[in-house]
Amino acid sequence: MNSKKFWRYVTIIGPLLAGIIILWPTYTAYDLEREEQEAQNRAINGKDSTALATFENLHGETYRTAKLNRIKLGLDLRGGMYVMMEVAVDTLLRETAARETIDEIFDEVIKATHNEAEASSADYLDVFFANFDRIARPKGKSLISYFDVPGVQDVTDEKVKTKLRDDVNGAIDQALEVIRQRIDKFGVSEPSISKQGSRRIVLELPGVNNEKEMRQLLSTTARLEFKLVRNNADIIKALYRIDEYLARSSKKANSTVDTAIALADSTIKADSSAKVDTAKNIANASAKKGKKVAKLADAAKKGDTTKVDSTKVDSTAKTAAADSADPYKKVKDADKPKRYQQDHQLTTLLQIFPLDQEGRFISKNGEPMLLYKESQVPDLEYVIYVTSKGYAKFKELMSRTDISRIVPSDLQLLRSAKPFNVSKDGRDTTYALWCVLAAPQLTGEYITDARASSDPMSNQPVVMMEMDQEGSEKWADITGKNIKKKIAIVLDDQVYSAPVVQNKIAGGSSQITGMDSPEEARLLEIVLKAGALKAPVKIVEERLVGPSLGEDSIRRGLIASGIAFFLVILFMTMYYSTAGIVANLAVMINVLLILSIMTPVVIAGGGTLTLPGIAGIILTIGMAVDANILVFERVREELSKGRTLRAAIDEGFRRALNAILDSNTTSFMTGMILFLLGTGPVQGFALTLMIGILTTLFTAFVVSRAMIELMMASGKPVNFGQPIATAQ
Repeated sequence: MNSKKFWRYVTIIGPLLAGIIILWPTYTAYDLEREEQEAQNRAINGKDSTALATFENLHGETYRTAKLNRIKLGLDLRGGMYVMMEVAVDTLLRETAARETIDEIFDEVIKATHNEAEASSADYLDVFFANFDRIARPKGKSLISYFDVPGVQDVTDEKVKTKLRDDVNGAIDQALEVIRQRIDKFGVSEPSISKQGSRRIVLELPGVNNEKEMRQLLSTTARLEFKLVRNNADIIKALYRIDEYLARSSKKANSTVDTAIALADSTIKADSSAKVDTAKNIANASAKKGKKVAKLADAAKKGDTTKVDSTKVDSTAKTAAADSADPYKKVKDADKPKRYQQDHQLTTLLQIFPLDQEGRFISKNGEPMLLYKESQVPDLEYVIYVTSKGYAKFKELMSRTDISRIVPSDLQLLRSAKPFNVSKDGRDTTYALWCVLAAPQLTGEYITDARASSDPMSNQPVVMMEMDQEGSEKWADITGKNIKKKIAIVLDDQVYSAPVVQNKIAGGSSQITGMDSPEEARLLEIVLKAGALKAPVKIVEERLVGPSLGEDSIRRGLIASGIAFFLVILFMTMYYSTAGIVANLAVMINVLLILSIMTPVVIAGGGTLTLPGIAGIILTIGMAVDANILVFERVREELSKGRTLRAAIDEGFRRALNAILDSNTTSFMTGMILFLLGTGPVQGFALTLMIGILTTLFTAFVVSRAMIELMMASGKPVNFGQPIATAQ
C-alpha cells in the first residue's frame, strides 16, 4: 500500500474512530442511567431491595466517569428549572456608603439608577455615576461625601469609583461561586451556571422540580450575624419621636425636612395637667394581668415563640382616650380614635409591651402600652409585636431617609424570621420586632461547619454550628461579657432566635432555632456551608420545564433529523448515483464529527446540547449536501465538455472551492456574530452552526475526495449521475 492510499484510509477511518471514542462515554452514561432508573424502580416496588447496591458495585465508578465526559442535554431536552438571577447592586451601594451620610439626594440617585438600569442592559455603575453627576453634583455632593476608601489617604472620586467597581465585580464573581457551591451541595446533577452581562447569573438545573425549595436555596444571602439585643426605652422613645415628626409634618406640609426633624428631635415640655403617673398605672396593670398576659409572660421567660392577638387601632385609641391625662378632652368621643391614630402613625402599627425586671409582661387587661409622648416612656425593657399588614406600612415608613435618621444610628429594628401567631382566617400573622445593635458582635465568616439536627428537648429542627479557633475565642469573650443579656442570631436581617446568655460559652458551638421543618434546616445547613453572599441576589426570571416536554422535544428532534437525513440520502443516491452514496457517507461522518467536537467544547464551557443545537445540526446536514452538490455539478460540467473522469474530478473540486468557501465564510461570520451577541439557546445554535461549517468543509473536500480517489484506484466505476461513466 503506497503512502497516498494509506493517508486516504486514515482520512476516512480516523474521524470515525475519533468520533466513536469521544461519544462512547455519552452512550455509556445514558445507557447506565436507564439501568439505574430500572434498579430504583425495582427497589421502590419491593421487587429487589438490593438492586441499587448491585448497580453501584457493578457500574458505579464507570457511570460516574461516563457522566463527567458525556455531552449534556439542556433543559428543553431533559426537563428542569431555568433561573436568571441578578445581583442587587443598589443594595450593595447602600451598604457600602456610610449610613449617617445617606440622604434624600442619595436616595434619588439610587432610585433613578434602578429605574434606568431595569430598562436597559447598561452597566449598573456607569448608570449610577451618570445619574450622580446629573443629580447630586449640582447640589454640591461628590462621591467622597458618601463613600470612603479604607487604608487610602487623599481619597478622590476616581479612587472611590475604582473601589466601587472592585466591590461590585467581586460581589458578582463571589455570588457565582457561592451559588455553584450551593447547587453542588444540594445534589443537582450536571447544572449549567454562567454569568450573563455585568450583573446577571443564568442557571439551568436539570431534574429540579421543587421551585419553592430551590428559590429559597438560591435567594438566601446567608449573612449570619450575632447582635446584642437592645429592646430598651431608647428605641421606644425614638418611635414616639417619629410619631411626633409625622404628626408635625402632616400639619406643616410646607416646612422643610430639616426643620421638621429638628422639631421631632426637640424634647417636649410636658404640661402639668397632662402628666401621667406611669409607674402607678403600670403597677395597677401588673396586679390585674389577665390570663392572656400570663401566657405571654411565661413564653417571654422561656425565650420561646409567643402568641399574641392583633390589637385593633380603634381599641388602642379608645383606651388612650379614657386615660385621665387624655390630651383630647376637647375632641368629640367619636373623633378621638381617628385623632389618636393621626398623632401616632407609627406606634399604632405596633403592640408594645413593657417588661418588669423578672421579664414578665406589664399590661392593662392584656392591652399593649399606650402613651402620648416620648417623655412618658418608662426606663424598662420592652417586647414589640407587629402584624404582617402593619409591618408592610412600618417598613415603608422606616425606609424613608428622613424617618430612619431619627432612630439612633447604632440601633437597628429587625423582624423575627417566623410569625408568633396566625389569625384564625389565615390572612394575617404577628411577628416580633427586635431592636439590636447595628454593629454585629460576630459574623458567619468564622463558621467552619453546620449541620441540621433536632433539639433533644423540644424535638424541633435546629442547625448546629462550629466555629474556628479565632471565632471560638471571640464567641467566648462576647458571651462572657454579656451574661443575662440577649444575643440575637440574625440571618439576612431576620432574627431566628434571641437566647439569653446564661454563662460563658467556650468551644465555639452555637445553634439556630426557628425552622419549621427538617427540610428548611437542611437548606440552611447548605447555605451556611457554602458561605454568605457579599450582596443580595434576586430572581428576575424562572420557569419550570417538565420532563415530558423534554422527552417530546427529543423525540421530535430525532424524528426531524431522521426524516431530513433519509430524504437527503434518497435524493443524493437517485440523482448522483455512486457519487451520491459517497456524499451520504461524508454527511454521516460530518454529523459524527460535529457531535465529537461539541462534546469536549460543551464540557469545557459548562454548556449543554439544546433543541436549537439540534436545529443547527439539521441545518448543517443541508449545508454539507449543498457543498457536495456544488462539487458534483462542476464535475458533471467538465465531463460534458469531454474531459476524462480524472481531469473532470480535479477541475470540478478546484472550481467549486471558491464558491463553497465564500458561502461558508459568510455563514460562519453570521454564526460568530450570533454567538458573541446572543445568549443561551441562540449561542447553542450559533456554536453548532460554526462547528458544522468547519466539518462540512473538511468532509466535502477531504473525506469525499479521499473516498472517490480510493474507488478510482481500485478500478471501480464512479458515476456522478451522467449517462456514461468512465474510469480513465
